[in-house]
Amino acid sequence: MEKPPVVAVINSTEDIVDLLRIWIEQAGFVVVGTMTSLIRDGEVDVEQFIGQHDPLVIVYDISPPYEENWTFLRLVRSSEAVSGKPFVITTTNRPALDALVGDTEAIEIIGKPYDLQQVVDAVRAALPRP
Repeated sequence: MEKPPVVAVINSTEDIVDLLRIWIEQAGFVVVGTMTSLIRDGEVDVEQFIGQHDPLVIVYDISPPYEENWTFLRLVRSSEAVSGKPFVITTTNRPALDALVGDTEAIEIIGKPYDLQQVVDAVRAALPRP
């Protein structure tokens, strides 16, 4: 039997990590999650985290301050472990994020079920094709 695809959720809020985990797992994926602050503070090594779990898609949230956190995402994306892995970007205020860094195609999450379904749909769309 084929294993379900693994998705990594990296978010600044533990409750959102849990909420996304529930929605994405209900869609048939295995979810591993961590908080952005744990990576930033060096408590979670992003190379090791991604290498250990080998997610096919990474759901990554950009929270305020947007410019600083966008720069941190760029640092994470430069990691060898995430090279070539598709990202689904989420945020709580896409217009503010886009005004600072350009069009991000981020999914705005404000806690409505529709937002969460959009994330699940984006994860499905980002899966590598066999």
